[in-house]
Amino acid sequence: MTGPAPHDAPHDLVGIGIGPFNLSLAALAQPLPALRTAFYDRRPGFTWHPGLLLDDATVQVPFLADLVTLADPTSPWTFLNHLRSRERLYPFYFAEHFHIRRTEYDAYCRWVAAHLPALRFGHHVDTVRWNPERALFEADVTRLGPDGPAGSADRVHARNIVLGIGTEPWTPEAFRPLAGTPGLPVVHADDYLTHRDTLLAAGHITVVGTGQSGAEIYLDLLRRRPAGRERLHWIGRTEAFAPMEYSKLGLEHFTPDHTRYFHALPEPVRDRLVPAQWQLHKGIDAATLAAIHDELYRRSLHGGWPDTVLTPAVHVRAARRTGPTGGPRIELHLEHTRQRTRATLTTDAVVLATGHRARPLDRLLAPLEPHLRRDRAGRPRVDAHFRLGLDRSVTGSVYVQNAELHTHGVGTPDLGLAAWRSATILNHLTGRRTYPLPTRTAFTTFGLHPPTPEVPPARRTTRLTPLADGTPSRP
Repeated sequence: MTGPAPHDAPHDLVGIGIGPFNLSLAALAQPLPALRTAFYDRRPGFTWHPGLLLDDATVQVPFLADLVTLADPTSPWTFLNHLRSRERLYPFYFAEHFHIRRTEYDAYCRWVAAHLPALRFGHHVDTVRWNPERALFEADVTRLGPDGPAGSADRVHARNIVLGIGTEPWTPEAFRPLAGTPGLPVVHADDYLTHRDTLLAAGHITVVGTGQSGAEIYLDLLRRRPAGRERLHWIGRTEAFAPMEYSKLGLEHFTPDHTRYFHALPEPVRDRLVPAQWQLHKGIDAATLAAIHDELYRRSLHGGWPDTVLTPAVHVRAARRTGPTGGPRIELHLEHTRQRTRATLTTDAVVLATGHRARPLDRLLAPLEPHLRRDRAGRPRVDAHFRLGLDRSVTGSVYVQNAELHTHGVGTPDLGLAAWRSATILNHLTGRRTYPLPTRTAFTTFGLHPPTPEVPPARRTTRLTPLADGTPSRP
């Protein structure tokens, strides 16, 4: 690029959604002057699970798993450079924290976001379509007003799209009639801090969900309730309050080597493997389990047991509002998944630590539906370069971030693979090794015949643009 592009010139890459993964991609794309990018998000600014930014909660990956370091440790957008800009390198050095607090990771991401001019907050992308005449994607973008969708509309053209719209809180079917009911505190863990004071004022609280967020919220509530009057239940479907797999060889499932191995497996094998590996990413950090046990033990030192019940392997069959004279309460109909016994629990408040599900892509990509290739379960196919499978009539690429669990495995939502995936996308997009990536990343050899990693060509392939009469010409 010899000069600034016209305002209406097509972008090389348009990103939809600005979570950590697309923020990583934007940060690694920023120093590439020949690449014209724009990233859109409907929120007014960067936030990362604000309802779960508990004071003592840590990120479950080391600080080296920031937005860029594992692809380019010389980038200006490393976590260490963030500390340097805040004159906090020495305090961090002496603190000897390999796993940083979640609030600190959020502050780091907001620092990066504030310095990247390609980010467009306060914009909602309504739909994406392919324009065959111009051989470009078209994205309809609405600039949001301060109180919602009352702004101006625009149409953006792009050679390529990357979807990073993330996940959304998941409410089990039994609780959907109650969630959001005025005066009835049934809240998702994502909104926990917003409603913590209301929850603590309730007589009895039930936490549903035995993963990391459920453990953190239960511990936070336990520490804030008076000894002997805790009145807490913690239940969930898993068969135990199980620790997350955190052995060093176990962690190699979150490497590019395992991702490539998983992607090459047959579809039915992948579908069986993902739920079997739940303890790799849905268990509880051992330190959190230890802190819970320590707090419970401390409360038993003077005799007696804390007024709290912890029961795994429990499924909530139904939930309904009930109204004694003291005010509205919640009646939970429970079933033990192994005993097949049933019981009823009446509580004053419920926290749903029930996780997140991928946001559906169907509405956003509805105009592309005729071009999409799907697997036998109706899910979009995603290739080794993180591209959606599209027919040959679409010459651009639609990349995805954190929407490929079914094709790339348990490392999909892991922050430790963010920089590698972003670099993989940029290398494919530019057609060269913009970011050299390692050919081997694990001591474990996954499979008897591991596939050879694909390396992009050294030069960018010349793209031919059709003239009006159909004769191809060089750009």
